[in-house]
Amino acid sequence: MSSDNERTGDPAGGVPEQLALIRETVRKADVPRAKPRTWRGAALAKELPVARVLVNKGVLHLDQYFDYAVPEELDADAQPGVRVRVRFGAGGRNVRGGRREGGGLIDGFLVERLAESDYTGALAALAYVVSPEPVLGPELLALSRAVADRYAGSLADVLQLAVPPRNGRAESKPSPEPLPPPPAPSAGSWGRYAQGPAFLRALAEGGAPRAVWTALPGPHWPQEIARAMAATLASGRGALVVVPDGRTAGRVDAALTELLGEGRHALLTADSGPEKRYREWLAVRRGSVRAVVGTRAAMFAPVADLGLVAVWDDGDSSHSDDNAPFPHVREVLELRAAHSRCAFLLGGTNCTVEAAQLVESGWALPLRADREQLRIAAPLVRTVGDGELARDGAARAARLPSLAWQTVRDGLRSGPVLVQVPRRGYAPRLACERCREPARCRHCAGPLQAPDQRDLDCAWCGRAETAWTCVACGSHRLRAQIVGARRTAEELGRAFPAVPVRTSGRDHVLDSVPDTPALVVSTPGAEPVAEGGYAAALLLDGWAMVGRPDLRAGEEALRRWTAAASLVRGQPEGGTVVIVAEPTLRPVQALVRWDPVGHARRELAERAELGFPPVSRMASVTGSPEALAAFLAAAELPPEAEVLGPVPVPGAAPGRPRRPWDAPPGESWERALLRVPPGSGAALAAALKAAQAARMSRGGGAQVRIRVDPPDIG
Repeated sequence: MSSDNERTGDPAGGVPEQLALIRETVRKADVPRAKPRTWRGAALAKELPVARVLVNKGVLHLDQYFDYAVPEELDADAQPGVRVRVRFGAGGRNVRGGRREGGGLIDGFLVERLAESDYTGALAALAYVVSPEPVLGPELLALSRAVADRYAGSLADVLQLAVPPRNGRAESKPSPEPLPPPPAPSAGSWGRYAQGPAFLRALAEGGAPRAVWTALPGPHWPQEIARAMAATLASGRGALVVVPDGRTAGRVDAALTELLGEGRHALLTADSGPEKRYREWLAVRRGSVRAVVGTRAAMFAPVADLGLVAVWDDGDSSHSDDNAPFPHVREVLELRAAHSRCAFLLGGTNCTVEAAQLVESGWALPLRADREQLRIAAPLVRTVGDGELARDGAARAARLPSLAWQTVRDGLRSGPVLVQVPRRGYAPRLACERCREPARCRHCAGPLQAPDQRDLDCAWCGRAETAWTCVACGSHRLRAQIVGARRTAEELGRAFPAVPVRTSGRDHVLDSVPDTPALVVSTPGAEPVAEGGYAAALLLDGWAMVGRPDLRAGEEALRRWTAAASLVRGQPEGGTVVIVAEPTLRPVQALVRWDPVGHARRELAERAELGFPPVSRMASVTGSPEALAAFLAAAELPPEAEVLGPVPVPGAAPGRPRRPWDAPPGESWERALLRVPPGSGAALAAALKAAQAARMSRGGGAQVRIRVDPPDIG
């Protein structure tokens, strides 16, 4: 009893309080009482009294299973795959009645039931079963373990990404009955590809083809994905497609609904909300639907009898998770295709270096159209380089060269015109008009920007600047180093006053625009779809995308350009694309020829010669100089591992979200890159995981972060 309950009577020593008398009576009665969460003295399950549990602790030195006793009252619900609550961290000394007690309650998953444990000490009992719904099946568990090992992470962290949070209301509702397999679809627009109909037939007949699909520009690729999924469903198997964002998922969702009708697929995106998303996920796990379209987290969707996994636009950064252990959709789906022996489809209007490597190694076959079909589908691409800009009086006096103005004017006669600008805002970067010295904040030295026409503030700390003066020459006048989307929209609005101007960017993304004359100014990745396609497109400031100090700058620029140009009508319909960039640059030439595969192959050959990913496997290790040096000294790396660096890494910019690999504010961190040849990636990941686990078990000290296959290596 508590001290309050032990007090009896009034201050003068009267009769005990009524509540205390009731409690004392219950205590002395010979009736069974409700057992505490330790289940002290409770009988255990007669069969398989041991539960093997994965506790929700994402630290590497606890990346293992723990055994718990199963009370008889929990025997029916404590089945493999269910969510449970257990006590963790009590130690081996607090044992009563043969049961370990104490410790804090923590979530976990029951992995399997055993007749006996290989642990010789006393076991704690399961606290309770959160839900009898088995959400972690054997296939999902095996996949999660493979992903954790590949990325030097913990199984608990992977399951945080693979299994969505529980929603009781969604779980209490039954899922619909599964529908019979649909008939195999016709080839449709897959007939434009030489091997397209054969690919669909192989899926419908239960085969497992692997293909890297370079899609033709235009609006047909959602229907082509839908037909590939329908062919897989016709064989009685399931299909999974992962796309970069909710807008793209909506296009594939609409195509599937049009082809197959309602009730045959699930849409798993963050826009659905937690309850609807969990309800759809449960329908997939229960086998009610066998087709899934979703964004990044859907790569772990528990599709029954998986026959096809597909990823669209694998070069998009949205496919790389920002939560430990940072898995990439493409790599996870490759693991699923290998484990489940199912078909694999990697598609996009562009071709990444990783996709080219899959074809080069023979793991997948190319799926492309011939040049005749490409000439019909692709628009005409024209370039404006530095030489033309220097000779163009209109380009010197205004934002756009004469060719771009003429293209806009001609395009507006028949439909909307897309203008892609690499930066949002009005003037994202400013400099002194006289000496070109970058404009800096007086408080934190951050870059000044003009989010609209009048305001001037710091991009780091957000403070307003009302009286800027150049520290180099004393001038008070500014010029734009980079012109943003809002400034471009303003200039185009003045040039074409009778035409509506729409903007699409991070703050407000348009899904689609009507097939009427309009100017659509968009940042890369936010381009809306035009009904009937755009009449023309302008790709501005190409130097800003190609000139980034990144290994993938050229590849990423080409991906952004092809994605925008694919929204333009084909050349037979008058579609034209003008790119303002030096025409001799390799990505620009690849766009003009519409040859993303050739660009990817050349990039792959150069990276093979230099030993860069994806030909080699690489991992980044980041931390303070002392912690990083101690970690590298203790890690038992493979003999063939090469250490590059360490080099300083920049800290998180003030006022901006901190990424997982950024140094904390005020700290100086360094990064080392570890490189191994092909075939040694698993050994490198195992060595890093073992070193990190040993370090954390000893108390760790300063933090060290590991990322296998980092997306940015400079």
